[in-house]
Amino acid sequence: MSDIRSNVEEVRNRVILQEFSVKNVHTTNFPGNYPGYDDTWDMRTFQKSFRIDVAQMTDNLMEFDMVGIDAAIANAFRRILLAEVPTMAIEKVFIYNNTSIVQDEVLAQRLGLIPIKADPFLFEYKTIDKDSAEEDVSEIDTIQLSLKVKCTRNVKASKDSSDPQELYLNNKVYSRDIKWVPIGNQADVFADSSIGPVHDDILIALLRPGQELDIVMHCVKGIGKDHAKFSPVATASYRLLPEITLLDTVQGEKAERLKRCFSQGVIELEEVNGSKIAKVVNSRLDTCSREVLRHDDLKNVVKLGRVRDHFIFSVESTGILPPNVLVAEAIKVLMAKCQRLLNELDSTDIE
Repeated sequence: MSDIRSNVEEVRNRVILQEFSVKNVHTTNFPGNYPGYDDTWDMRTFQKSFRIDVAQMTDNLMEFDMVGIDAAIANAFRRILLAEVPTMAIEKVFIYNNTSIVQDEVLAQRLGLIPIKADPFLFEYKTIDKDSAEEDVSEIDTIQLSLKVKCTRNVKASKDSSDPQELYLNNKVYSRDIKWVPIGNQADVFADSSIGPVHDDILIALLRPGQELDIVMHCVKGIGKDHAKFSPVATASYRLLPEITLLDTVQGEKAERLKRCFSQGVIELEEVNGSKIAKVVNSRLDTCSREVLRHDDLKNVVKLGRVRDHFIFSVESTGILPPNVLVAEAIKVLMAKCQRLLNELDSTDIE
């Protein structure tokens, strides 16, 4: 009976990579699918098995494991990170002078995609009055930026020089040239904040003597669902935890070939009685390429799988907010969605 249960658990909890197919690919497990296995959802069981383990944390990158959830929840969490955590981005571009070769529309698009360092939770969403012809700005919902650059010749440049960097001044317009123009009491409220582009080396345009840019920009609060420029992450992805099992002892030349079939660090060779024996060291590093299944003498000694409820998340921030803050805010959004659903169910009369 224990063997039957063990086989059922393997089918239910593992995705198996075969030579020409993938086995057990379904993601949602309805109760009663597996005879002899009680898979009804239980809150206590979920609380025991669910956990989040942080594997890596830097200023802009966070890798963590989310264990004990279904793929639907993992994907909902990823989509919230991409599209429902708010940021500030350039929405309106007022071009007073643009004599560069970059068209106004292209220039506005480039400016809109520059990440702006500003805490979105200190601002409100801007309300748009469709009946008003003027742009109403307020210190509580708008950040104003300006870009004013003119290219001139460098009188100190060598006569024999052909390098534009030496011949011209301000020939390259970077994001560092964008300046914050406080509105109302913003200078006092955000005195300790350095509002402006996250990165100062983003190239905006190339200029030549006589060409100039004179632009005013308005940043507002928004979410990635409205426009990609509001998305707070460069990437937000997940993958299932790889699981590699050696079914037999692999040694000698076969062990060397087995090691080369996987990503570096997955398989290592261990010296035993003068012979090199293959050993799985870190399955997490594997990319599940199935290269090993191309070797007739190796494909039957290894089993490739993935743990169905173990998700490895990678969240890379654009720099507007730290990745750990983004993860926390995404969890809050998901909780709010669940609460709205519960409220709707409570308010609905079901006969």
